[in-house]
Amino acid sequence: MVRKMSASKSVVFVCTGNTCRSPMAEGLFRKAVETRGDFKVSSAGIAAYPGDRPNPETVRFLGGRGITLDGFSSQPVSPELLEQATHVFAMTSGHLETLESLFPEFVDKFFLVCEFVELPGRGVAADVPDPIGMGKKAYEEVGKTLDQAIPTLIAFIDQTWQG
Repeated sequence: MVRKMSASKSVVFVCTGNTCRSPMAEGLFRKAVETRGDFKVSSAGIAAYPGDRPNPETVRFLGGRGITLDGFSSQPVSPELLEQATHVFAMTSGHLETLESLFPEFVDKFFLVCEFVELPGRGVAADVPDPIGMGKKAYEEVGKTLDQAIPTLIAFIDQTWQG
C-alpha cells in the first residue's frame, strides 16, 4: 500500500521575522526526529520578509550542535503553508493570537511551543523570549528553552496524531 502524503506529520514553527527563534526550533526539531521518516519540519514568521538568511547567532548556536540550515530562506506565514501543516507551534502567546486572528480556519492546528512543558520559574505555556540584538547568551537561553519543549511536542504529536 502506498502511504499518502498526509500520513506524514508537517510541523511549522512560527515567530516574528523567521530569522532567530523559529529557524532555531526548526533545526533542533529536525535533529530530534532525524532517525524517523514521518516528519516534515519548516518555519515561518508573522512579519517575515521572504528570503532573509537566518540570524548569525542562530547559525552559530545550531552549528555548535552540528546542525546546519543550508538553503534556509525566511518566509511569511501563508494559508498555503498552514493548509499543508499538521501542527503549528508559535513562540509566544502574541504570535498564537495573531495566527488565530489571521487564519481562524486553521485554529485547531495552533499551539504554543511551551504549551506542554513547565519551565522552572516560568510555568507552563511560557513565551520563548526574543533574542534579537541580545547577544550569544540570549540565543543559548532560547536553545535551552527549546531543548526542554521539543521532546514534549514530539510526545504530544505522537500521542494525538490521527494520520
